[in-house]
Amino acid sequence: MDILYIHDLRIDTVIGVYDWERRIRQTVVFDIDLGVDVRKAAASDAIGDAVDYGEVAQRVIAFVGASHFTLVETLAEKVAELIQNEFKVPWLRLKLNKQGAVRGVRDVGVVIERGKK
Repeated sequence: MDILYIHDLRIDTVIGVYDWERRIRQTVVFDIDLGVDVRKAAASDAIGDAVDYGEVAQRVIAFVGASHFTLVETLAEKVAELIQNEFKVPWLRLKLNKQGAVRGVRDVGVVIERGKK
């Protein structure tokens, strides 16, 4: 299996459990690894035979930017479902990082894997 990746995708959204968090937009950072087979796209050199990482990124940006979730776990799960359903990838690993959520800690978040390698 080959891996197509989108790392350090930064999106502003409403996320958090506290009232003050529900009134502001915060930046979340995604690292997304997609299990794909690139052989057909590599042979044809045609975007139609590839998973278009630009389309994936734009779709995630649109979804996350319009979302209002309480938990990073929920947001991560919904983004994973969206990618698997719309782009038909058999496996993905998604890391959602809510930087600055805990004082003295650079990164906090969740990593999920869905599907089969």
